[in-house]
Amino acid sequence: MRKQPLVSVIMNCHNCKQFLKKSISSVLKQTYKNWELIFWDNNSTENIRKIISSFRDKRIKYYKSKKYSKLYKARNLAIKKAKGKYLSFLDADDWWLPSKLEKQINIFSKEPRVKLVYSNMISYFQKIKKKKYYAKNKLPSGFILNELIKNYQIGISSVIFNKSLMKKYKFNENYEIIGDLDFFIKISKKNIFKSIQEPLVYYRWHGKNFSHLKEIVHMKELNHWIKRNRKLIKPSLYSYNSINMILLKMYIKHYFKRFLLNPN
Repeated sequence: MRKQPLVSVIMNCHNCKQFLKKSISSVLKQTYKNWELIFWDNNSTENIRKIISSFRDKRIKYYKSKKYSKLYKARNLAIKKAKGKYLSFLDADDWWLPSKLEKQINIFSKEPRVKLVYSNMISYFQKIKKKKYYAKNKLPSGFILNELIKNYQIGISSVIFNKSLMKKYKFNENYEIIGDLDFFIKISKKNIFKSIQEPLVYYRWHGKNFSHLKEIVHMKELNHWIKRNRKLIKPSLYSYNSINMILLKMYIKHYFKRFLLNPN
């Protein structure tokens, strides 16, 4: 019987203990068993090691940084510890369905030209216990650069890709929020993506998501990215692409809040 390839699951954490047990448990429950969990503790003040140790599984490998790094530098540091043929990511407040890795690895074995597989997700709203599909439209497959510019719908916790891509690409360490958007769009220029329409991940909205707490940073980074990538988002090609629309909505939301707090 052919040996299953090793999947390195990357989990970055800074003071993330609230939902951590559910996230790690969802990795342990995977029907695909040949994985390692690279857990990168980004200089937490909470006792994260104690939670990790409670699982008593040798596949979980804990690393603690001596100093805090921006998220995407921390991701790059964690990836350096990975030994798998494939890389996957799970944010510490999200969780996977049990068949997630197995269904994605099966695609790689059947379609060797595919370099990255992603799926739909279920958005779970913590406070009101409500669920809805993250992506309402059909997710594209193939060389999907144009589709991502028009309608970016990739959640990092849904992604798995061939580690060989890291020879050419890495996360931009200057970003705190949009590093995954930048990373996957760069990869999509020359590599085949495959989508799974069914949701294999729960993405938890709880009011303290990093991107929500740092709206100003998010807007600045997105604005910076748009200026640097104007060739990709020419108005002549796209009437009004989703990346510009995301930024516009953020501006409106932010300044509406400011007006309510200080109408003068």
